[in-house]
Amino acid sequence: MALTFAQKERIVAEVAEVAKSAHSALGAEYRGLTVAQMTKLRGEARKAGVYVRVVKNTLARRALADTDFACMDERLTGPLVLAFAQQDPGSVARVAEAFAKENNKFEVRFLAVSGQLLPASELSRVAKLPTRDEALSLLMAVMKAPIQKLAGTLNEVPGKLARTLAAVRDAKQAA
Repeated sequence: MALTFAQKERIVAEVAEVAKSAHSALGAEYRGLTVAQMTKLRGEARKAGVYVRVVKNTLARRALADTDFACMDERLTGPLVLAFAQQDPGSVARVAEAFAKENNKFEVRFLAVSGQLLPASELSRVAKLPTRDEALSLLMAVMKAPIQKLAGTLNEVPGKLARTLAAVRDAKQAA
């Protein structure tokens, strides 16, 4: 069934809106997957905060034109499913990597992170990017370390004095 002009406009607007707020995106070939497998992919993606959509390439080009993902334009050929990470840049790669391990017909063709187009071979590297919570905990650990060392150093001075006085007292008692 052919799409009407109004339906096409809604699809372009929806994908453009998602792409403007996305951190990363990927395009994957899904030829040969069953409906049940695609439904499973969509469910896993929803849980991870990833928007998944099968869009005609001409509509995708129009939707991505004024976004950071315009770099994907030349790679939009053949039947593709587009996925956009809404929460953190690595989430789309983690979902795609896990799904590709289970389904060999799902083939990631390209990735885009912050306006930079990456080959599919970079999928595992992007998947290893920390989540937002992990990045915040790493940042807090880095910020906390100097204060912790300063507090330990300042606390060591009276502790060392107390140990020295205890040693002198013990030496006098022994004598």
